[in-house]
Amino acid sequence: MPAHHTPLVSMIAIGLVLAFLLGLVAHRLRVSPLVGYLLAGIIVGPFTPGFVANQALANELAEIGVILLMFAVGLHFSLKDLLSVRAVALPGAVVQIGVATLLGVTLAWALGWPVGAGIVFGLALSVASTVVLIRALQERRIIDTERGRIAVGWLIVEDLAMVLVLVMLPALAGALGGAGETPDWYAIAFSAGLTLVKVATFVAIMLVAGRRVVPWIMHYAAHTGSRELFRLSVYAVALGIAYGAAALFGVSFALGAFFAGMVLAESPLSQRATEEALPLRDAFAVLFFVSVGMLFDPGVLVRSPWSVLATVAIIVVGKSIAAYSIVRMFGRSNGTALTISASLAQIGEFSFILAGLGVGMGVLPEEGRDLILAGAIISILLNPLIFAAVDRPRSRKAPDRTLLTSAGDDAVPAAGDAVGTVVPDAVPDMTPTGLTDHDILVGYGRVGSLVGSGLRAAGRPVLVFEERADEIEAARRDGAEVVVGNAADPEILATANLPGARRLIVTVPEAFEAGQMVEQARAANPNLEIVARAHTDAAVEHLNDLGVSLAVMGEREIAMRILERIEAEDETAKVPGPVVQAGPKRDGASVE
Repeated sequence: MPAHHTPLVSMIAIGLVLAFLLGLVAHRLRVSPLVGYLLAGIIVGPFTPGFVANQALANELAEIGVILLMFAVGLHFSLKDLLSVRAVALPGAVVQIGVATLLGVTLAWALGWPVGAGIVFGLALSVASTVVLIRALQERRIIDTERGRIAVGWLIVEDLAMVLVLVMLPALAGALGGAGETPDWYAIAFSAGLTLVKVATFVAIMLVAGRRVVPWIMHYAAHTGSRELFRLSVYAVALGIAYGAAALFGVSFALGAFFAGMVLAESPLSQRATEEALPLRDAFAVLFFVSVGMLFDPGVLVRSPWSVLATVAIIVVGKSIAAYSIVRMFGRSNGTALTISASLAQIGEFSFILAGLGVGMGVLPEEGRDLILAGAIISILLNPLIFAAVDRPRSRKAPDRTLLTSAGDDAVPAAGDAVGTVVPDAVPDMTPTGLTDHDILVGYGRVGSLVGSGLRAAGRPVLVFEERADEIEAARRDGAEVVVGNAADPEILATANLPGARRLIVTVPEAFEAGQMVEQARAANPNLEIVARAHTDAAVEHLNDLGVSLAVMGEREIAMRILERIEAEDETAKVPGPVVQAGPKRDGASVE
């Protein structure tokens, strides 16, 4: 069947294949894979020769990625977290939107546009991309830190503001110089008030009824015993609530999905729901970047290079300076301010919607849309570099004893700090350990804590890599030295003194991440004993190929223990003698 008869299949197939190939090239060149995804979109877009994908379908597929992404964020973001950052996020987002809008109006005036066009242009430059921001925070494992919560809270406020702008813009088109009639201020006020009432009603319903109904749906699906039905319930809740929020209350898909995840987070099944949402979320997030690339007309770089440069400067420099100043004004640390600034130094989904609406109503010239798209593409490409620039000086800070310290009696905290205190805004400490002939333990969750406490009980020196506050405290209580950070990062793992270590134990469940650690450790110490956890036969094979000494699959070990018990009971039954009542052992076996 010709490709033009199957635009949906063509879009997904060609988009994902190109994104994969160019993502591999970008990774090979030590550039963010996002660059490859964007280039894939440019290649299949209408401004380059060859195959042209369906832009409308691409945008809808990308919207699904945004929904699943925000749903997953909501699963890790409680109402308490949201309220805890309102003092910074609410005024910060409002002031930053104002600053960006003012800068946009100034540039528009320099280009000879009317004030109305400048307001729409500036508003489009003021709101960050949900996908880019969340992706950056997740890659750096800081979404659950204080600065991560501030960034997400800031983003939510921006989304709410843009929902209000999109509702009011048609009514204000005449006043802004569009083709509409003279504005009816009564109608504008009524429309704005109605929007606020709708948003407030949706939030109230989710916080009151949703907190009961959504977890009940998930529990009911889980009790069916069907993994397919549970997975389907995750997607149904995320997409269903997002669509209902948009159709009934005028709330954005992303905001609806965020609240759906937030109310589900109170359920014990939230972690499993997160795992089920991951595969589709990542695939559709890639399609989002492809769809952004399709919008880009490279010709604007030749026609209006200085205008493009000024637009990028507003997004990357102007917004960042405003965000940095606001966060510092509220007494947050320099590191938090830099992270928030880097997070917001790009634009995305709402910018495209606002630009399209502005052009359609005759408020914004087509040149303005081209500049917004160019600014989005370039700022998204620059964002990983901005984060790298922010992270580099932070990683070279002086040693912080609250980050890398033994939790034993001779552990000495920095002045004014309590022993074991985890700084919410902490960054990985790059100070090498002084341990030798030690055991390196990655992860201190359910498996890692059992291994770690056993090693410490045997008198072994243990170095733990962990990022979660509760697990860090548990490791320190057990007497282990702790490095706060992700051991998959080569610079962080290098602090473990791999050449002088006795063994490496990797307890994290993700085979890809574990494989990165195993590969780096084997290269640093060919004789190191490496034990890693695996969930599947494929994961075992993957880890073995990378040089692990032993890959332990939990399900297989459980089966072996069951079979050992059965064989022991069968042997006992063959031996004649008095029957002795068996009692339970602590480890679940039995004793005569």
